[in-house]
Amino acid sequence: MKNIKIKYLLPFFTMVFMVLGVFSSCDNEEASSGGGAPVITSVAKSVEGTLVPVKVGDPKNYYIIQGTGLLNTTKIYFNDFDTYFNPTLVTDTAIFVLIDEKTPYANSSNKLKVVTKAGTVLYDFVIAPPTPKFESYNSINAAEGEIVTVYGDYFLNPTVKVGTADVPVISSTLTEIKFKMPANATDKYVTVTNISGSTVSEEAIGSALYDDALQGDAGHWMWSGSDTFDTDFKDDKVQGKSSIKFVFGGWNGADMKFNSRNISKYKAFRVKVKSGSTNTAASVIFVFGGWAYQIKKTITSNWTTIEIPFSDIGNPTTFDQLTLQESGNFGGNTILMDDMGFVLK
Repeated sequence: MKNIKIKYLLPFFTMVFMVLGVFSSCDNEEASSGGGAPVITSVAKSVEGTLVPVKVGDPKNYYIIQGTGLLNTTKIYFNDFDTYFNPTLVTDTAIFVLIDEKTPYANSSNKLKVVTKAGTVLYDFVIAPPTPKFESYNSINAAEGEIVTVYGDYFLNPTVKVGTADVPVISSTLTEIKFKMPANATDKYVTVTNISGSTVSEEAIGSALYDDALQGDAGHWMWSGSDTFDTDFKDDKVQGKSSIKFVFGGWNGADMKFNSRNISKYKAFRVKVKSGSTNTAASVIFVFGGWAYQIKKTITSNWTTIEIPFSDIGNPTTFDQLTLQESGNFGGNTILMDDMGFVLK
């Protein structure tokens, strides 16, 4: 509770003591079972208004355990995780408790256990994982029938949609999901759902220029033979399993030539970029339209998403080349790029 701001604690504890007063009143008016074995009748989230029994709990939230014989509680466990509780927030018929954020949610007992001096009671109760963390999926440009891997976290009993269509999950762990790309998937987004909610991919299917490989690659080269261009750099990436690593001499550059592509359905070019230099003034020039448009972007030692609206580069309807030029005035730089492609309108 020390992390909760005082302005939130005051109304919270006002509600706690009001409810405890009600339960204490009930205890005094009715025959108390203070010395009897514990019984749990329901668990409700601690919110204003009528208490609504729930069977699923969210870590980092307060809950009210209701029952009888609870006054002499010595231990509380959610999924066998020893959970702290304040003994002053306990009556014979109610316990206020915070579900710890470290409570396990996978491969668990799905039980709430309350231990008192008079006995132990178990109650069916599920701890929900956080909302899915959707880091990336590969391949973004997967064709019908290809196996796609989603990377992230909290994939407990996940379901997957492509657009609005449900897609069978082939296999899953807490951090990876595999599914088969259905027909007519281009320009749709991938959604992963668990018991706590849903998260949608940043990228639409079919929108990639680089997806662990340069898509529609018609050739790429560095301006200087002493520079390097690695499209399979695995030590640092944000999408899939690889990124592109450029090692530039000062003001040197690289060209990437693609098969011509209609981009009328897209509104912007996107890429994630990271500098190998710790200098905050490191930058790179993105060149479009045969040097007709030069967009300079400052980059840092952290992955940064860059979007360049097509309205800034003459609203092209086709795309077939990207040129980069190092421009940091530091005698060169190492630049990483990943998740390169387009943004749907």
